Amino acid sequence: MDTEKIEAMVTPSLEAMGYRLVRVSITGGRRATLQVMAERADGAAMTVEDCADISRSLSALLDVADPIAGAYTLEVSSPGIDRPLTREKDFARWTGHVARVETAQPIDGRRRFKGTLLGLDAGAVRLRLDDGTEAQVPLSAVAKAKLELTDALLDEHRRAQEGAEQSH
Repeated sequence: MDTEKIEAMVTPSLEAMGYRLVRVSITGGRRATLQVMAERADGAAMTVEDCADISRSLSALLDVADPIAGAYTLEVSSPGIDRPLTREKDFARWTGHVARVETAQPIDGRRRFKGTLLGLDAGAVRLRLDDGTEAQVPLSAVAKAKLELTDALLDEHRRAQEGAEQSH
């Protein structure tokens, strides 16, 4: 089964529990690992208990649906501060932060880009590269993207955690 079908299967349960799906990935061969990466919808930090709750809920759901042929291990994790960017909204949400973007095929002679996210424009990820130039990488060409750990990202994360704690 492909990850999109598993995403569609687990998203309603996650949302009902107060989480957002970040990514689903399947790795490995004979004994696959199904990784479900989620974050709290309220912006608070994920805890081990959050991951355990998600794991219990999704295990029951996946046992019934049996979406992967053969044995597999379910792994539930949080995205962390230097999170992967997996959806269009991620590139818009994290505008102003430094990201690394890799493509499957070369774009303008290169496959790796690092720079400040300028958002999305007409289906392309815009980055201001370290040399001051701007790169536009078609979202359809992005194989992997993630935030770079910077002081600005740590500061924003800290502010978000303080805000989430005050709202409880």
